[in-house]
Amino acid sequence: MSTSFIIYPAIDIRGGKCVRLVQGDYGQETIYNDNPVEAALEWQSGGAEWIHLVDLDGAKEGRPVNAELIGQIASQVTIPVQVGGGLRTEADVERLLELGVSRVILGTAAIEDREFVQRVLASYPSKIAIGIDARDGYVATRGWLDTSQVKAEELAKQLAELGATTFIFTDISRDGMMKGPNTEAIVSLAQASGQTVIASGGVSSLKDIDTLAQYRHEGVGGAIVGKALYTGAIQLSDAVELARMNMLG
Repeated sequence: MSTSFIIYPAIDIRGGKCVRLVQGDYGQETIYNDNPVEAALEWQSGGAEWIHLVDLDGAKEGRPVNAELIGQIASQVTIPVQVGGGLRTEADVERLLELGVSRVILGTAAIEDREFVQRVLASYPSKIAIGIDARDGYVATRGWLDTSQVKAEELAKQLAELGATTFIFTDISRDGMMKGPNTEAIVSLAQASGQTVIASGGVSSLKDIDTLAQYRHEGVGGAIVGKALYTGAIQLSDAVELARMNMLG
């Protein structure tokens, strides 16, 4: 069970640029940086211990689209990166790991291809995270375009039994809305799975980070922060310091 709490600055890549969407809506896009490599280096110099990358084009296409750019980021930063978006085959997973990615995130495949997930968990147990994106408690797939009939907690339990040790949980209704994370659902998922859960979506203030970090002994192992960093609502150095203070406290 995780007792550390890590801040993951998010870089969402679409069309080779660093963007943010609102609730996963490809029609509501803001470009924050034309150069995602530059953005990653900026977060690293600001004190980030990890970088969270999402290949938005890949999530929509069902295959990695920005792998080359992701490889450039992984090779230029000295901190680990985790990547999600459209990873549906072992070849995709292997390619990103060969490019220097430390952890790959499986989302849609976790619902649609359980055998594939089982195989990669067996091959790369510490390098796989399962991304669970939920809408009203049910898992959404294919870049949030579809909603399944599977409950998020049920999926986490099943995948923990197959060897998953890290989950990334997003409540889609909170994503990009700056309204705070769904702490209750995040903690419930950690308790149901008995594994580490990284919170994603809605983190909009240092108070949100402080609240989440209080549950690190329950398995809440970190927070992915996107829009709040890009708008200046949260300064990365403050967030990292607060996470460290919580771990000492």
